[in-house]
Amino acid sequence: MPQKSYRQALNEALRHEMRRDSRVILIGEDIAGGAGCEGEEDAYGGVLGVTKGLVGEFGRARVIDTPISESAIMGATAGAALAGLRPVADLMFVDFLGVCFDQIFNQAAKFRYMFGGKAVTPMVMRAMIGGGFRAGGQHSQTLHPMFTMVPGLKVVMPSNPYDAKGLLIQAIRDDDPVIFLEHKAMYDMTGDVPDEAYAIPFGEAKITRSGDDVTVVAFSLMVDRANQAADLLKKEGISVEVIDPRTTSPLDLDTILESIENTGRLVVVDESPPRCSLAADVAAQVAEHGFEHLEAPIIQVTCPHTPSPFSPTLEDLYMPSVDRIADAIRKVAKK
Repeated sequence: MPQKSYRQALNEALRHEMRRDSRVILIGEDIAGGAGCEGEEDAYGGVLGVTKGLVGEFGRARVIDTPISESAIMGATAGAALAGLRPVADLMFVDFLGVCFDQIFNQAAKFRYMFGGKAVTPMVMRAMIGGGFRAGGQHSQTLHPMFTMVPGLKVVMPSNPYDAKGLLIQAIRDDDPVIFLEHKAMYDMTGDVPDEAYAIPFGEAKITRSGDDVTVVAFSLMVDRANQAADLLKKEGISVEVIDPRTTSPLDLDTILESIENTGRLVVVDESPPRCSLAADVAAQVAEHGFEHLEAPIIQVTCPHTPSPFSPTLEDLYMPSVDRIADAIRKVAKK
């Protein structure tokens, strides 16, 4: 199977769907690039190059550069979806969602409900999340809990190139608004990705490591770090099962509870502040629906309840590390 980067997988997903369905359009800042400039027409392809090459094949009528206005991007995307297109918007950094949050949670997320199920809103909102780029407090956040709590939105967090392609194809084909969150530290991650198109259903978690002693639920980049911790602890005789939910809304709680029945112990790893995080949500749901199977207190591994620091040394301490995850697993395994 071909080896491709996370970036290439996303680009392939967009290309597949734009070839398959002429209603698919892209909207965002600098996703085509080169407008009004001499030289290469396709100058950039988005802030990290995901849409590079698409304007050459599909033209500027379908790969649409916008002014620097997140409110305009989201408003146009929602309107295009209601009018029968299937737009994919590039919000760039998820930190910018505050500028256009009304269009997302108060408009797009409510259309199907407010119009009695007669309105569909097939729109995808791509955004980068996470730390590790030394980008400071306004460009390093993981705000998926804010989207997850909004009824009417589907929230996707692919943790590897294979899932990135399959989940983005599913997102574009879905008839509801989808928040598609890409960790900026994973764009150069490589993995097996088929050339052909394929869709991964929402709400189906993936077990990335099998084990009997401790269950670890992790999201996005934290899945890779949890896998590394599991591999490390295997040498110490601790058998760890790692679950990647893939989507936070819908959330595959059944797979998590089935694992807890087997292990009796849970660690949840989430790169967001601890209050109202996905770690807190998963921990609460397991405590409510699987308490009788727990043999030890649940441990949450999150960022501190502070903005992301700019200092490289502090940012490394801020983000959940392989060592922190491994320490939490060791602690719960001893209970």
